[in-house]
Amino acid sequence: MISLQDLAKVSDYEWEIPQSFRSDMRGPVRIFSTRKLLEQILGDKSLEQAVNASTLPGLVGAVVVMPDMHQGYGFPIGGVAATQFPQGVVSPGAIGYDINCGVRLLASSIELEAALPQLDNLATLLNQYCPSGVGVKGVLHINVPELERLMHTGAHWAFKNGYASENDITRTEESGCLEGADPAKISARAKARGLEQIGSVGAGNHFVEVDVVEAVLEAETAAVFGLREGCLVVQIHCGSRGLGHQVCTDYVQDFQSAVKRFGIELPDRELVCAPMDSPEGQAYLGAMRAAANFAFVNRQLLAHSARRAFEETFAGRLKNWQLNQVYDICHNMGKVEIHEVDGKRVKVCVHRKGATRAFGPGMPGLPPEYERTGQPVLVPGSMGTASWVLAGTEASMLRSWGSSCHGAGRTMSRAKAKHDIRGGDLRRELEGRGIKVRAGSMPGLAEEAPSAYKDVDEVVDTVVAAGIARKVARLRPLAVVKG
Repeated sequence: MISLQDLAKVSDYEWEIPQSFRSDMRGPVRIFSTRKLLEQILGDKSLEQAVNASTLPGLVGAVVVMPDMHQGYGFPIGGVAATQFPQGVVSPGAIGYDINCGVRLLASSIELEAALPQLDNLATLLNQYCPSGVGVKGVLHINVPELERLMHTGAHWAFKNGYASENDITRTEESGCLEGADPAKISARAKARGLEQIGSVGAGNHFVEVDVVEAVLEAETAAVFGLREGCLVVQIHCGSRGLGHQVCTDYVQDFQSAVKRFGIELPDRELVCAPMDSPEGQAYLGAMRAAANFAFVNRQLLAHSARRAFEETFAGRLKNWQLNQVYDICHNMGKVEIHEVDGKRVKVCVHRKGATRAFGPGMPGLPPEYERTGQPVLVPGSMGTASWVLAGTEASMLRSWGSSCHGAGRTMSRAKAKHDIRGGDLRRELEGRGIKVRAGSMPGLAEEAPSAYKDVDEVVDTVVAAGIARKVARLRPLAVVKG
């Protein structure tokens, strides 16, 4: 196990495990954390997993981990690693099972005082129109050829079919479509799961949540993002559902033989990988991008459903009830990007697992209105606690592969949370605080109790103090829909 003594302190908010720590490391591990959060991290194997990740062939620079990090499959959740393109490897475990799990934020000009009498009805309608839960069916019924078109064109499919606006597309990471998607590289089993689930939330830590903008900390940027203090916003957190999970399962299995064929030695078989320019690597990249496009459409359909709930709740009562997109970001993705390394511009595949892209001002690919501010960085808290809207910085481009934290980060396993916490008691506590709860499962609700997570404010304070993000606005929950 790694101890605090193995880490070199760079600052109160940054630490490093040097490349010399282990002979097989190809680069150091950079940790953004306070000492307090580090002591929580040391309780699991996440730092050991980060060191293991530093052995990936073709690694460029440092493996970076965020303050919300915790143990994952092979690669720590909250971890970021870049490999040289195209000779370096791509690792499904370093991207995650829920490919393109992400967060979408919709903003309104509905003031809290005007909305309060309708919140209960709004929560009920959101629960009705945004299907949630394990194995739940989605809002659309399509055939396999249409599913393949959807996976090829992503959010543009949603726009063509009337589920998205132009503003939704431009304010989505990669405009809601990764080029190079290849649905032919996705198994029939994965497609069958996707057919059933498109337009659904799922379970676990996924949710649809209504919040109020409790505080604005950077007024000019908040205005550009469309955030108004005292007004309602909606967060949607979900990903590629069973389709993405099956893609990862399939390729983790396929890559077991690939690492032997390419003579790749790994300290953990869960890090199985393949060179990006190999047939195996190309197949996974095509499948991953197709699953990512599925996830973009999934969140777009849920945004469409949320707008339906808002219209039925507020149209006729309020003049301006519309929901406008702030941004949609990914936090389980492998992206080919250009970054500056040792003064040179290098093309790399950035693996972000439980970490959010946080591009700073002036970066290509941002909507024109965000070129001066940097992109919105959406950091949902645990149910019942605050969430944050941050902005990317120039420093994040140089120190964290243009990345930031993605949430609070677990401190308690789901099994322990279900053992220690009663879902019914938690629901009554949240309702007593004025938070409307719609949950299909009390054990599932207990899994996501705030006490099972780190303090999101401390996590955010850490990345801000480290300079890789800026605070824009703090959100407070009003209603939550959980599977």
